[in-house]
Amino acid sequence: MFSLFKKKPLLGPAQQEQVVACIRNAENKTTGEVRVYVESKCSYVDAMDRAWELFALLGMAETERRNAVLVYLAIDDHQYAIAGDKEIYEKAGGPVFWEAAAQHLKDHLKRGEIATGLCTCVNELGDALAMHFPYDPTITKNELPDEIVFGK
Repeated sequence: MFSLFKKKPLLGPAQQEQVVACIRNAENKTTGEVRVYVESKCSYVDAMDRAWELFALLGMAETERRNAVLVYLAIDDHQYAIAGDKEIYEKAGGPVFWEAAAQHLKDHLKRGEIATGLCTCVNELGDALAMHFPYDPTITKNELPDEIVFGK
């Protein structure tokens, strides 16, 4: 079936490349892992519940040092969440750090700057990971893919 209407991608190719480059740059300074998950609608009332579900589905709780972070974004529903595994959550400063990072993301999203907001957030999370889980040349594996995961 032919359709004249194509669904606009959640992030264009250039935006995707920009965000993936930020993820790779952040991970080059740490043993931590950062993932970004983007979908149009959140199937939960609370975006944090959805983020934790995805955190588990993506195997993020299985990292060796329990230092993975997920940035979740539901574009059409204007919802977002940042989920950090136990070790990084506590070492980065608990709720104060995570709420500030979420607010910085929200500020960009309000202006329609999705890719910039994701990059700013990833960079901020990467700095916290680098401080508490610095790069270790004896650990050369990338435990999780760097590409953005797109949901429905």
